[in-house]
Amino acid sequence: MTATRTPGQPFVDDGRLVSTNPATGDEVGRFPVATAAEVEAAVSRAREAGAWWSGLGFAGRRARLHEFRAVLARRMPELAAVMRREGGKPEVDAIVEIAGAIDHVHWASNNARRVLRSRRVRPSPLQLEFSARLEYQPLGVIGVIGPWNYPVFTPLGSIAYALAAGNAVVYKPSEYTPAVGQWLVERFAEVVPEQPVLQIVYGRGETGAALCRAGVDKVAFTGSTATGKLVMAACAETLTPVLVECGGKDAMIVDADADLSAAADAALWGGVYNAGQTCIGIERVYVVESVADEFVGKLVSAAKGLKVGFADDSTVGPITMPSQVEVIRRHIADAVDSGATVALGGIEAVRPPYVDPTILVDVPESSSAVREETFGPVLVVNRVEDAEEALQRANAVSYGLGGAVFCGSPDRALDLARRMRSGMTAVNSALSFAGQPSVPFGGVGDSGFGRIHGDDGLREFTRPKSITSRRMRSLLPATTFRRDPAATAKRLTKIIRLVHGRG
Repeated sequence: MTATRTPGQPFVDDGRLVSTNPATGDEVGRFPVATAAEVEAAVSRAREAGAWWSGLGFAGRRARLHEFRAVLARRMPELAAVMRREGGKPEVDAIVEIAGAIDHVHWASNNARRVLRSRRVRPSPLQLEFSARLEYQPLGVIGVIGPWNYPVFTPLGSIAYALAAGNAVVYKPSEYTPAVGQWLVERFAEVVPEQPVLQIVYGRGETGAALCRAGVDKVAFTGSTATGKLVMAACAETLTPVLVECGGKDAMIVDADADLSAAADAALWGGVYNAGQTCIGIERVYVVESVADEFVGKLVSAAKGLKVGFADDSTVGPITMPSQVEVIRRHIADAVDSGATVALGGIEAVRPPYVDPTILVDVPESSSAVREETFGPVLVVNRVEDAEEALQRANAVSYGLGGAVFCGSPDRALDLARRMRSGMTAVNSALSFAGQPSVPFGGVGDSGFGRIHGDDGLREFTRPKSITSRRMRSLLPATTFRRDPAATAKRLTKIIRLVHGRG
């Protein structure tokens, strides 16, 4: 059956969410839209399942997650085919995404015990009569609201870490990619059939809002900044904590001594991979004036070799969300009207559902193509006097997710990376931090807060628990009414001066 509406635009028919291919309009599947009561019921089931899952301990959960990882690895082509049908991305892009997700599942399950185990911590010299212990306990039930642009890698960046930490998860996938979400949840159920540890609820914004209000212990959201604010508002009603990973307007700095071929290759990959539909994608490039013309020449030459379409040999697929095409068109038109030079593409590159790679040079910093998230295969390349000016411009937007620095001097590159206002920065590469499970992923400003991945990503789904235990009689009983007030005050003052009174 072929849908008669806009290709790729999901719609509800007789209580079921209909997903379609953005390139062909072919129907991918129909999924029951969950009511608020059904979402609450899922959370209730997850509460019991989470207690069972937590009780398996680190070793038990690790074994199940390793099997889940193995299932994903064995069935990569099958999952990639679902991703291609529903999101339109080339098969190789889907495989790259799945591979990264599998690595994260593996890392989270292998490192959960090291990061979260109960451990003794050093007590205060003033209270040596007590021992101190720290542990990280699972929150219980995590609500995950996932995006459509990376429907495997991104949600598993929350789901795998939440599960490894001992939580149950109720997952609401994007209405644009419910089939991918269904596939993941069904495969997990094959390796954990005893309890509904990972459940899925389908729907649009109303279902996501219901999940926020359904009594979960935390919500992990990935999506636009505008929707992230709505999620925060809904969670605020019940003081439900949130992890919010929103959009970006990531910048790349290309210094005068950079490897220009490598920088152009990375800029093109960072800006056009997944048709530019990447929250950490490179959208702005600031190049030192003395090498700008050479850099643009290399960038344009490489971009001309890309093939856009839905054919098996296409390197750039369609724009998944139809409404985003008009945002991309508006940004290109605004840049051109403001005096930008079109080095490649332009308005004619917008041919729904596709957008050809577009490179705009010398775009005014006030343009929407510089200030707002474009989320398409559009690169703004602006000349700067030096790397310091590039850094100033890179930091001048409200977003702060990722970024990149290309520089011949390692020390100089590291200095620029540190001072870039972003949660993550890649040096002489692009997007590389996303593929490193050991480092946290997240942003600042309008890009959100909280972290997935790494040690911080595991702790994000736990509550720290502090335990102190008396192990001997107090030599200075200051915290009891049986003390001698005058003597205690005198002795305590003397001790504090002795220990802390010297600079």
